[in-house]
Amino acid sequence: MQNEPGRIAGRHFLQIPGPTNVPDRILRAIDNPTMDHRSPGFARLGQACLEGMKTIFRTERGRVFIYPASGTGAWEAALVNTLSPGDAVLMVETGHFASLWKRMADRLGLAPLLIETDWRVGADAAAGAIEARLAEDRARAIKAVCVVHNETSTGCTTDIPAIRRAIDAAGHPALLMVDTISSLASIDYRHDEWGVDVTVGGSQKGLMLPPGLSFNAVSEKAFAAQKTARLPRSFWSWDEQAGPNAAGYFPYTPATNLLYGLREAIAMLHEEGLERVFARHDRHAEATRRAVAAWGLETQCRVAKNHSSSLTAVRVPEGHSADRVRAVIRDAFDMSLGNGLSRLADRVFRIGHLGDFNDLTLMGTLAGVEMGLALAGVPHKEGGVAAAMAYLAAQAAPGIAKAA
Repeated sequence: MQNEPGRIAGRHFLQIPGPTNVPDRILRAIDNPTMDHRSPGFARLGQACLEGMKTIFRTERGRVFIYPASGTGAWEAALVNTLSPGDAVLMVETGHFASLWKRMADRLGLAPLLIETDWRVGADAAAGAIEARLAEDRARAIKAVCVVHNETSTGCTTDIPAIRRAIDAAGHPALLMVDTISSLASIDYRHDEWGVDVTVGGSQKGLMLPPGLSFNAVSEKAFAAQKTARLPRSFWSWDEQAGPNAAGYFPYTPATNLLYGLREAIAMLHEEGLERVFARHDRHAEATRRAVAAWGLETQCRVAKNHSSSLTAVRVPEGHSADRVRAVIRDAFDMSLGNGLSRLADRVFRIGHLGDFNDLTLMGTLAGVEMGLALAGVPHKEGGVAAAMAYLAAQAAPGIAKAA
């Protein structure tokens, strides 16, 4: 009995790139008694969530649909509401989750055309990639372009306005679909301004909620595509949702208590201000990259303009195990980091710095990583924590009154 682990003091550091830590305010909101989902009170909750999510997606012209599902469900909803069997979709394999979306398209009977990458960059909109493929498509067989805004497996973002410009430059009518599961409410995103037709989101990352809700933000062009789309759909149907949603209801039993939490999350994001939220994530990402550079290690993302503000994927030197680093950190310091996925398995560990996260949370996280690198025997230099701390202190200094 003496060798069995006892209670571990303090809170667990959950620093994976999602699910993220859920703030107490949201936990208390979720803890409300479950209400009658056909009552007038629920209609007010439903309308607050549907209208509130429009402000997070930054859409005034589009519609928002909410599903009791993971982000994978919202991927499926995006495809089945707009496309028909055999339709070509242009997809970019920027990482593990982009490849899963492509696999889904295959299983649904679509014909994905895949642009491959080395998983160290975002999607290339330039003439050599998306624009060129669309320009070659004189028959207009490609019905949608699907890209991941922030690839959670690699820490690389994609310039969505550039993708929109590429589609327009090719004069192509394809729909633009964007996965924002790990960027929504963490990295600047503008559904209307950037000309996106379907945006996919999830609850468990920047929105600071547990897993269980997913979202589609839908342009009028995408909504109209239902009229000709022939992929089977029932649960995911936007048409089925639209009527009840207009009054704040849903065509099935909704995830009532998660909607309580969603309403609170939207309020918290606006209390802080979305621009401040994005600046905070930018600041923490830069501090993390400075720590990685000071350790003498590499980030998986190799192009500065593609660096993610939600997470940083760190490459371990050849001959060393990223999974062992994670295990050492978990056992020694009660902190969880994200693992490498598919082709990056055991080659990277991922530091999540998104959601309800502040400077001192980041410093605790980076201290755990630096100590863990030493305990795991990974060659590195000391000073990563100091580099991040110096950066954060300099960022805070302009707002601090100097002592007389």
